[in-house]
Amino acid sequence: MASSSYTNSPCAACKFLRRKCLADCIFAPYFPPEEPTKFANVHKIFGASNVSKLLNEVQPHQREDAVNSLAYEAEARMKDPVYGCVGAISVLQRQVIRLQKELDATNADLVRYASGSARPPSQYGRRATTASVSSTRHHSGLSFLSPLSSNHHDDPYCHENEEGN
Repeated sequence: MASSSYTNSPCAACKFLRRKCLADCIFAPYFPPEEPTKFANVHKIFGASNVSKLLNEVQPHQREDAVNSLAYEAEARMKDPVYGCVGAISVLQRQVIRLQKELDATNADLVRYASGSARPPSQYGRRATTASVSSTRHHSGLSFLSPLSSNHHDDPYCHENEEGN
């Protein structure tokens, strides 16, 4: 469970809502005063009343996970109001499919090379190598996963230029 520091200062929720933080505050263990933006984002997306109701309905041992999930979704919704974390999951799923296809093709090339029936593909051949793939990931809208790429978008949930799979 997260540390509750409501004895010294009000939790982030009570401070944000400008109310007195009581000893039995439902928010205090999960929204410490050192993390004010965590509650601000959750409040903006879900509302303090809804979060309070949810925390009261959830078993005490599950509350921290519930708050972490709400905070993650709220942060994702702040970045991408339409898709939230589903947008990030979708982008990652498409990347997994694309990389699996690339791996299958590379394994097929390896089998052909090992059997002696073909030369290994060069960097300038029909398929890019790992080094050149990292520099082209920006064009598929996945630059946030490629630290080697020289072209980066600031938004990790960018949906422009996505491949249609």
